[in-house]
Amino acid sequence: MKGRVLALDIGRKKIGVAVSDALRISSNPLGFIDASNTKKALEKIGGLIREYEASEVVIGIPKIMDGSLNEWALRCREIGAEIASSFNVSVKEVDERLSTKEAERLLIDAGMSRTKRKNVNDQIAAAIILRSYLDSQSGV
Repeated sequence: MKGRVLALDIGRKKIGVAVSDALRISSNPLGFIDASNTKKALEKIGGLIREYEASEVVIGIPKIMDGSLNEWALRCREIGAEIASSFNVSVKEVDERLSTKEAERLLIDAGMSRTKRKNVNDQIAAAIILRSYLDSQSGV
């Protein structure tokens, strides 16, 4: 069995992070990384890859509704390429057009306040991206 999968929801201010279990069945939110300094953020991602012995990293690509890529989606791809070359892991892309909205809806449905949602939304979005990837790999 391959190692765990780390998922990233890359934003301009924060990077939401989630990780699979060793069997690649569950998707667990981990927290977020400050995205204001790309070099430091990449170092923290590398630390998580090592800590969780991840063999794959899934990057959410925020496509436009028509499926095309805007400037931010292209930047997310660049970050994914930096991760692949820096940490010798396979990087996969997942269309994450609605993951942040889905995370927001789930947190509202759970009765979470706006302030608390702001602190966990990115990591829940990363868990949704990871769940989507794991489901696509298992044929669900």
